[in-house]
Amino acid sequence: MAPKTMRLSLLTRWTALVATLLVLGVAIALLLAHYFPGQPLLVLGATLLCVLPVAIITIRAQLQAMLSLFRALSGTVASYQDGDFGFSLSWPQNDELADLVAAHNALGSVLRKQRLDLVQRELLLDTMVQNTPVAMLLVADGSAIVYANLAARQLLHHGRRLEGRHLSDIVSEAAPALAEALARGNDGRVDTLFSSGEGEQEEVYHLARRSFSLNGRRHELLLLRQLTLELRRQEVRTWKKVIRVISHELNNSLAPLASLAHSGAELVRRGQTERLPQILATIEERTRHLESFILGYARFAKLPAPRLASCAWPPFLDSLAAQAVFTLEGEPPAQPAMFDAAQLQQALLNLLKNALESGSPADKIGLHVSHAQGMLRIEVRDRGPGMSGAVLENALVPFYSTKRSGTGLGLALAREIAEAHGGRITLSNRDGGGLAVVMILPAATLAT
Repeated sequence: MAPKTMRLSLLTRWTALVATLLVLGVAIALLLAHYFPGQPLLVLGATLLCVLPVAIITIRAQLQAMLSLFRALSGTVASYQDGDFGFSLSWPQNDELADLVAAHNALGSVLRKQRLDLVQRELLLDTMVQNTPVAMLLVADGSAIVYANLAARQLLHHGRRLEGRHLSDIVSEAAPALAEALARGNDGRVDTLFSSGEGEQEEVYHLARRSFSLNGRRHELLLLRQLTLELRRQEVRTWKKVIRVISHELNNSLAPLASLAHSGAELVRRGQTERLPQILATIEERTRHLESFILGYARFAKLPAPRLASCAWPPFLDSLAAQAVFTLEGEPPAQPAMFDAAQLQQALLNLLKNALESGSPADKIGLHVSHAQGMLRIEVRDRGPGMSGAVLENALVPFYSTKRSGTGLGLALAREIAEAHGGRITLSNRDGGGLAVVMILPAATLAT
């Protein structure tokens, strides 16, 4: 480690230089006055002639080093602006300029480290983007492709580069189904499902679109993901679950029916017919339960398109109250709404039935209907135990149920009905206990 030199500030150094030149001038003047007495002009002229060249040379040498440092600083700043951070400077003196050079070198070191980190992150990001199975396209305003990863090149252009090509030209040739999905997405939708091919060759894709501004120009990021294998796996899992549920329910119903039928036959054979009405009533009850179970699945699988009609709220709510227990909270809207009364009633009956089966007191089950911001909002509230995080996450999934005898179709059917009307359903736990199920229908369902 090099020894540190003594600290001398610029002010101290320049003060010492000027003082030295003054002392030198006074000494020369006194010496000349001694040899040339009575000639002050000669002494003054000779003194200036001796001192001025020395002063100019000394000051110029000092300034020249400082000017060279300033030029070097200017050059390195220009290099920093060009993205080159590989320069550092040196200053031999231990003064304020040395502090400036040290700060400048520290800045260069920080910029070099940041640049290295940025390059590493860019390499990592590029590796991830290039190797992801999701096809990614960055399209500038005017449909010119700015960037395409390997998956996009393989899908749309047989692995060849896409940059500089127009998206409309590419998709019209390679993927007409994608062109149709892009056309449908121009109405503002950012996520679209579409299929390409027929029969065994059919492939299902998910298209996501995001718009943003880059360098003052509008750009759009297209993410194209193939869902065929995932959907098939989900379909197989769903069918397996359906088969298990149906098999369980059929076994629970058919086994008692077979036992009861056998018992009835034995009673007839013995001539003991007094218990036959009870056995037949039990058989009828189990049969009706089985019929209701099968109809529930059929209704979910074959939900027809809603037939929208103008419906006034008082008669609709009176009809609902005749079939389910609830308390109407607040006044219903005076304005009628456009919906399929039978389907919406079925959805609300399922929600009210779930609220009662949750263990909530019947007088704590509430129904609230309102119009807010052009949306129709129907809320079913209860004071049951609510739902855990895992149940809330899966409650709307078909065939998911936490009840031993549940089919998992009540909430799923309500969601299907809401989505068929162009709306949605949300579930949330209430403060103080209980669950709130909110059905929101869009403004198009409001009658004018």
